[in-house]
Amino acid sequence: MENNNEVEPKETVISDEVTKKKDNSNIKRRTLMKGAVATSAVLSMPIILTGIKRAEAASGPVKIGHIEDLSGNIAVYGVQKWHAAQLAVKEINEGKALKGGPVGSGGLGSLGKFAGNPPIMGNGDKDLKFVDNGGSQTGSGMVYVEDDDTFVDSGDSGILGREVKLIGPDGQSNWNVWQQLCKKLIQEDKVDCLVAGFTSASREAIRPIVDRYKQLYFYTNQYEGGVADSNTFCTGAICEQQVIPVVDYMVKRFGPRIYTLAADYNFGQLTAAWTKAFAPLVGGTIIEEEFAPLSMSDFTTSISRIQAAKPDWVFTLLVGSNQSNYYPQAHSAGMEFPMASTVNMAQGYEHRRFKAPSLNRMYNCVNYIEEIPTDRNRAFVKRWYDMFPNDPYIGQMAQNTYFTIHWYAQACRLAGTTNQEDVKKAMESGIHIEAPEGTVFMEPSSHHATHYIRLASCDADHNVSFVREWPYIQPWWLQRIGVNLVKHKEYHQYTPDEDPFFSRFS
Repeated sequence: MENNNEVEPKETVISDEVTKKKDNSNIKRRTLMKGAVATSAVLSMPIILTGIKRAEAASGPVKIGHIEDLSGNIAVYGVQKWHAAQLAVKEINEGKALKGGPVGSGGLGSLGKFAGNPPIMGNGDKDLKFVDNGGSQTGSGMVYVEDDDTFVDSGDSGILGREVKLIGPDGQSNWNVWQQLCKKLIQEDKVDCLVAGFTSASREAIRPIVDRYKQLYFYTNQYEGGVADSNTFCTGAICEQQVIPVVDYMVKRFGPRIYTLAADYNFGQLTAAWTKAFAPLVGGTIIEEEFAPLSMSDFTTSISRIQAAKPDWVFTLLVGSNQSNYYPQAHSAGMEFPMASTVNMAQGYEHRRFKAPSLNRMYNCVNYIEEIPTDRNRAFVKRWYDMFPNDPYIGQMAQNTYFTIHWYAQACRLAGTTNQEDVKKAMESGIHIEAPEGTVFMEPSSHHATHYIRLASCDADHNVSFVREWPYIQPWWLQRIGVNLVKHKEYHQYTPDEDPFFSRFS
């Protein structure tokens, strides 16, 4: 491992804040077909990319460092991600892999039949049974197909014949602890890769350390976007993939007047900025913005403000156990405004944790949610609960962590080494993986992932349906402002005020 050269990056930015009308979509319900997506080119033998030299044979375990919050305000998410890492490492050591390879992203489409309504998945059932299958397949249009079975033999024992060791300390929802643990994992444990971070504050607390030591780092969370870092690969969904489609849908479905209630730190502030910029493009307007501290758990005043403002719908960008108290409190106060989010249901499984109908008419564009009714996801859910039968839910960030660790193993096999600089090149090669959500592709220039996005909706009984699907949404913003990490190294988080487009809405 060659990551102990203490060279300062050109630029490091760290945040100071720690703080049923039928819709015109061709995709209502997917027809699945085996063999539709390209299978792996890397499962049985390493392929050496041009420009990557094979490293000398290494010995000992491949070490994956994993920091998440297993206690404190953020633990509701962190425990899920820890279990996801454990499941992925177990499977890799048992010689299993997810399909994928350096062939770009894609999926096949053809004209076919689909049901007139989306299927509805029952609440609280780990077998993922259908409440309503959407009816007979009478519609005609474009349907997307993908492999049902993406969990295959790797032809490898661990990674390149080496056992994978997972080192996972508790971040304790404390950014100072995160920094200490990050230094220990890099300097003392000498991890081969680091997978860490739920909040953007935790990511920004450790990213300067990651860059100082040129550590290969995967950030698996849905977040506000903008990180352009040569050492960091972001595998969760971002604003281009979540904010724009859900705002467009909500304005057309419920009306233009939007009240934004967001967590008061960089995720909430920057996601709110995206909302403010793009709402006018689809006919929406922000009538009020409110930012809540992460410690806030009593939303009485906020609920009164929302009721007085009388929005058409509320955009809630709240995180953590404290802030999730907003939903039962709003229901108790008689609030019935439709809601949208980029967080809820998919991360904190509020539709399972809270009594119905607290999440009624909640909409969220997600790259993953446990209720996805595809065969590949149902198989993943079964594997998960076979290992963790007492878990309450599999959230979006857990799935992201799971496929990311499999993706790291795939990249090592592609490079033929665990040398970090070579693995980074492999991740920049145009590589995809067949995740439980669908095909995920790493955009080389921005180090962000193209995702299969679904618009999930929660009803009064807290059942989940998917009212729209986008099989391929690219993370385009960093490319638009000129970022190309393959050609030019950077270590910066861009914010909307650095893009002239957003200045019109400042």
